[in-house]
Amino acid sequence: MSHPPTAGAHVADLHERIRQFYAVQMRLLDSGAAEEWAATFTPDGVFEQNVDPEPLRGRPAIAVAARRRVDNLRADGLTRRHWLGMVHVDPVSDGSVRARYYAIAYAVASASGDHRSSPEIYASTVADDVLVHDHDGWLVAHRRVVHDGRS
Repeated sequence: MSHPPTAGAHVADLHERIRQFYAVQMRLLDSGAAEEWAATFTPDGVFEQNVDPEPLRGRPAIAVAARRRVDNLRADGLTRRHWLGMVHVDPVSDGSVRARYYAIAYAVASASGDHRSSPEIYASTVADDVLVHDHDGWLVAHRRVVHDGRS
């Protein structure tokens, strides 16, 4: 006999689904799939950072900026990886979810011959997202990233 899920079980399940969303989303960006990563934002999604003067508005602008970043990293011979942790999810009555997490971005120079480089922290950040559910899963409606030590 099954029992109805408790509110705690619902939040735990939601938390795991959001963590899986982020795992897929960050792997897209880290693998260079900039346009696919941008497609994880709503068509009118916003991406803002305290290190940029203006937020990116709309999926096309987010895709162009992500593609430029990926191409610049490749040209510089760097691999970037994102590590997310301390994910907190808060369901909202309208069906959206507010999520807050810490993210560390590492940069590693591509290995050449016997030379191997150690990862270096590129950025330490805290991010606040508003996520909305569509028929395929979660999308970011608004992301605000604050880089530690930067105003």
